[in-house]
Amino acid sequence: MEFRIERGALTDAVARAARVLPARSPVPVLGGLLLDADAGRLRVSGLDFEASSRVETEAHTVRPGKVLVMGRRLLDICKVLPEGPVECAVEGSRFTVVGDGSRFGLSVLPLDDYPALPPLPEVRGAVDAGEFASAVAQVAVAAGRDDTLPTLTGIRIGLDGTTMTLAATDRYRFAVRTLPFKAAAPEVAADVVVSARRLAEIARSLGGSGQVDVAVDGGSAGFEHAGTRTTVRLLDGRLPRHDKLFALTDPAVVKLDRARLVEAVKRVSVVADGGSPLQMTFSAGPEGSVLLQAGFEDDVASQRLPAVSASAVEMAVAFNPAYLMDALSSFEEATVRMKLMGPGQRAMVTGGEETGTATHQHLLMSVKPPLL
Repeated sequence: MEFRIERGALTDAVARAARVLPARSPVPVLGGLLLDADAGRLRVSGLDFEASSRVETEAHTVRPGKVLVMGRRLLDICKVLPEGPVECAVEGSRFTVVGDGSRFGLSVLPLDDYPALPPLPEVRGAVDAGEFASAVAQVAVAAGRDDTLPTLTGIRIGLDGTTMTLAATDRYRFAVRTLPFKAAAPEVAADVVVSARRLAEIARSLGGSGQVDVAVDGGSAGFEHAGTRTTVRLLDGRLPRHDKLFALTDPAVVKLDRARLVEAVKRVSVVADGGSPLQMTFSAGPEGSVLLQAGFEDDVASQRLPAVSASAVEMAVAFNPAYLMDALSSFEEATVRMKLMGPGQRAMVTGGEETGTATHQHLLMSVKPPLL
């Protein structure tokens, strides 16, 4: 096996394929990346028990062949290679990487012990790559971190006609994002849960342009875009439906400047030790304001901001400051709307302009305001 390739193309392919490699594995070959050079193409593949990835790129093939080498070590080498063309070859039991006077050697792992990559499931349709990556990032902040509740560590992918729905919840917050979906057939429908961590890694690797093919079957989900093919095992169980939970009856609606609110939350939260709540006291009317307060006794902080309220009722609610910051930071709009039901009840954050059904919604449970 022997091929020539630009350093940037090799590094990019190796880095994207290496994202699925396990940090530790009792099976040594699962720490390897499979390099397959043939007919002017290089395919770099990696897998573990939950996910697989194959990245294809152009390369000048001198001698076709395959080789399995330790993936993270190869990535470390790629990162320090000089810019320019790189020559790679198998020489006996060693894989060599040569570029601009630098020469590296890697031990070859046994190919016969390496499992076959799982096939891509049935393609159900496609979404815009940039919009998909943005949507995954927006909902992933609400996914659980407790591995004893594995379903809550996932993101729901719902496919229904022309719409893809992404949703995540850790029981204290619930984020939902919808985006246009180009179904492969009119009857396409799916409702599955995928690891939020895995899906976020996949979304980041897709790039910002083009279409992503979305594939789903009974046990896995797959994504293919611009020479990169990734599969991930589905999580067992289903996330709760959000429809009734998101239906707020006669909420108080307040419109705020998102950037100023983010800075205020960040500033006031400095004194919110131990997850103590951040209180928001809203005054009524179009010329109203919101007072942010946190802390206890002499260690306190506050800041007042303008807040346009459509309600004639003053209200004080409080939130976990980290959860509130995650929610606000997941939006891209200049303004946000907060729909409030009262202290200790549900609160909804959406984009600032109310135009039909919001495509991005983030529900938070408020807590009873502390005595400041």
